[in-house]
Amino acid sequence: MAELLTKTTKQTDWRAVTVVVVTTLLLVVDGYHVLWGNSLLSRTLLYLVVPLFVILLLFRESPARYGLQLGDWRAGLALTLGGWALMAVVMLFVARGADFRNYYGHAASGVLPGWIADGVELFGWEFFFRGFLLFALYRAVGPIALLLQAVPFTMAHIGKPELETLSCIFGGTAFGYVAWRTRSSLYPFLIHWFLASFTSFLAAGGLR
Repeated sequence: MAELLTKTTKQTDWRAVTVVVVTTLLLVVDGYHVLWGNSLLSRTLLYLVVPLFVILLLFRESPARYGLQLGDWRAGLALTLGGWALMAVVMLFVARGADFRNYYGHAASGVLPGWIADGVELFGWEFFFRGFLLFALYRAVGPIALLLQAVPFTMAHIGKPELETLSCIFGGTAFGYVAWRTRSSLYPFLIHWFLASFTSFLAAGGLR
């Protein structure tokens, strides 16, 4: 029994190490390159497609084990609605600040409307952090993974409004809890998508 547990732990650790290396490299690539000159396509490849290939071809596992599933939808619905309500109240006071207006208040451009493009990008973003990275780490180190996955998530926000970046270690951990509780990256995605869309709406002068 002990031998089987040790073998399972080593296999889990191998996957966790692989995921840490892969996610780090993908974040660096995203920081230096926009593939095909299109940030949406580039980030969809880096944050969604490549992790899926790693799971399916290298790990030979189901993406459901990494949060790509409906999960506990009852808990997910409750947490999503609660997250929307909380974020709406917070952003009513925060998103009208000068740094948020300067960063988010510009009109979106491109083939897709801004909120749809944000949704496509954030779906991959949440799977990347709250699926691929979180569940690989959780199987290796347990609940501390909720905090660990929020560290690169916070660093990836450098360049955005300072208050937003400072809050990410806490918000990212909360998103991690939602994903862990529901076993799905869908619900933190829904909260994050609402947060991004509502922030842009307020920064552009909405509800004046």
